[in-house]
Amino acid sequence: MALNQGLRVIHLDTNILILSVGLKHPAREMLRYWSEQGMPLAVSSMVWAEFLCGPVTPALIRAWEHVLASRIVAVDARIAEHAAALFNHTGRRARSLPDCLIAATAMLEDAKLATLNRKDFAPFAPHGLQFV
Repeated sequence: MALNQGLRVIHLDTNILILSVGLKHPAREMLRYWSEQGMPLAVSSMVWAEFLCGPVTPALIRAWEHVLASRIVAVDARIAEHAAALFNHTGRRARSLPDCLIAATAMLEDAKLATLNRKDFAPFAPHGLQFV
C-alpha cells in the first residue's frame, strides 16, 4: 500500500477523534506517540460521519482534516459487502452495522483499529480485525 510507505496505517474509531481533545485523556497521548513515530492515520467514512454528528466545532473539524490529510476511506461496494458478512457472522446484533463498516474498512485496508471501546469490536477479531 503506497499510502503507508512501509508503516502500517492506524484506523481511528470515532471515540478517538472525540476524546483526544481532552488535555489529559489517554487518547491524546496515543496520538502524540503515533505522530512521533510517523504512523499514518486514517478513518472510515462511517467514523467521519459519526464524528461530524457532533457536537464538534468548525475548528476541531479543520484540525482533524489536517491530521487525516484526506485519508478518509469511502465505504464502497467491497467494504459494504465485507461489513454485511461481518454483521451476519457475528450474530446480527442490533445497531452493530456502523461498527461492522468501521471494522470492514480497517480490515480491507490492512490497518489496525484504534478504539477505546474494544468490547464492541471484539466479535470481529476472529474474522481478522487487529487492534493497536
